[in-house]
Amino acid sequence: MTELGTQTTHGDDDHGSPRRHVNIPNDNNADDGEARTPTMLEQMGGMSGLVSSVIPIIVFVVVNSVTSLTPAIWSAMGAAVAIAVWRIVRKETLQPAVSGVLGVALCAFIAYRTGEARGFFLFGIWASLVYGGAFLISLLVRWPLVGVVWSALNGSGFAWRKVPRARVPYDIATVVWTVFFIARYVVQSQLYDADETGWLGIARIAMGTPLTAVAVLVTIWAVRRSGRILEEIEAQQQPTNATEPATTGETGRLDDSEK
Repeated sequence: MTELGTQTTHGDDDHGSPRRHVNIPNDNNADDGEARTPTMLEQMGGMSGLVSSVIPIIVFVVVNSVTSLTPAIWSAMGAAVAIAVWRIVRKETLQPAVSGVLGVALCAFIAYRTGEARGFFLFGIWASLVYGGAFLISLLVRWPLVGVVWSALNGSGFAWRKVPRARVPYDIATVVWTVFFIARYVVQSQLYDADETGWLGIARIAMGTPLTAVAVLVTIWAVRRSGRILEEIEAQQQPTNATEPATTGETGRLDDSEK
């Protein structure tokens, strides 16, 4: 990508007019800026990653209702491994594939140890409570977790914390994630206590991908909105800074003319 460089010329031209700053193409850093930071959705494996994450759950619930716990555990593990292999063959992001296999393996292990099919969902229930609590605490201490995580992922810094207007979008997105996780915990813990494995699976799917997609969309809006606010503030400050050299230059030319 060609960048514009600024070249400063000194003195006067042939007509006695002061020379101006000229923007010229600069190809020395042609490759700068080409590396694009992956979006949050891409880091989660994209839409295909969100959809494929529910397949092992569906397999587990269906097989458990037809047969028993042990075949359901192995079927869910097989589905998770198959999805991981499929993503590797397609040369897609490896991290969601590995996370998917490890997540299903952990849930399957808990179900095996408890000897109950509902144990498959126990980790997700308590994880929702922990995540919800973390997001809530971040709001109370005015370090909204959505902004913190995003800044840590792309290394953009925390300038938005010093600007209340720029922090508000991150507050809103963090509230959405807080409600999302707390709602998952409340609903699914009730179904767990009632030993409703089938409904647990339905709730896990219904409150998983759809709500996550909504929360991700709100997060994307928050990131862009906060970024625009910071850019507007920076643009308002630039004219003030730009007038100082110009004023100095004009004063110098006046001094020369007086001589």
